[in-house]
Amino acid sequence: MTLPGIGPKTAERLALFLASKPKIKIDEFINSLTNIKTLKVCQLCNNFSDINPCPICSDSNRQKDTICVVATTTDLEVIESTGKFNGHYHILGGLIDPMIGLTPDKLFIKELVNRIKNGKIKEIILAFDANIQGEATTTYLKNILKNSNLTISRLARGIPMGSDIEYTDELTLSSALENRKKLD
Repeated sequence: MTLPGIGPKTAERLALFLASKPKIKIDEFINSLTNIKTLKVCQLCNNFSDINPCPICSDSNRQKDTICVVATTTDLEVIESTGKFNGHYHILGGLIDPMIGLTPDKLFIKELVNRIKNGKIKEIILAFDANIQGEATTTYLKNILKNSNLTISRLARGIPMGSDIEYTDELTLSSALENRKKLD
């Protein structure tokens, strides 16, 4: 198995780093990797957690009428780290990108629509990368949700076009969340 973004040189550096550690540290690392198998996918938001529903979905102090829709778990983690959002999340599992075969039917869009129908949702915040795939996903969701009685907003501009949420600094992301705008 290979890991994304890890080429031969980085793999060699990691292997040498691990080889230089005491056996107990390597065993701890192996146990950490083994524990990944116990992770579950939250039945509500698709986040990874050791419990189902996840701690965010289980938290009664969070706003239940607002859902921030993100592409990946990493995007959720970055937004959560700002401390500026206190609602719930929905992870799509990617962005619409026909070039690599990611069409709407391969994302968790039906599940989002069902959450909206079954809940008392007032606002959906679309928090996607500022690129063509993010725009395509925003447009698609805006079109399928336009007849629902809820506010659809997106992160405010300020995140440069072509950048990834994962690499956006907390200050820029906090500002984008606070200044999100309603989509017409």
